[in-house]
Amino acid sequence: MRDFWSLRIRCNDSFRDTVTAILGVEPNVKESVWELEKIIEEEDAYVNYIEYFLDLLDGNYEKLSLIDVERSDISIWLLYEYDQQCNMEFLPHSLKRIGENGIVLCVSCWQK
Repeated sequence: MRDFWSLRIRCNDSFRDTVTAILGVEPNVKESVWELEKIIEEEDAYVNYIEYFLDLLDGNYEKLSLIDVERSDISIWLLYEYDQQCNMEFLPHSLKRIGENGIVLCVSCWQK
C-alpha cells in the first residue's frame, strides 16, 4: 500500500526556488507544481499532515502573494489506496483551519 499526503502549490517555474526559501523545505516531487509529499507507512506514528502543511504556510501567505501565489493556488492532498473499505476522519479544528485559510483539501481513493 502506498498512501501519502501532499502539499501542492501552483507557481511559475522561475519561482519554485523562492517558494522553497519561503517555506524552508525542499519539494520532493518534480512535477509542474511545487510539491512536498509525505508517504504514510503503516508502522509510522500518526501525523496530522493537514496541520503540518498549514504550519509551513502560516505567516507566509503575504510573501507567497508577492510572487503571485494565492491561496487558491495551494492544495493539500490525501491519496489513499484501500483493500476492503475506505473510511477516513478529519479533526474538526484541522478542517476549520484549512477552511479559514481558503486552502482546498483533495482526497483521492482507489481500490487495491
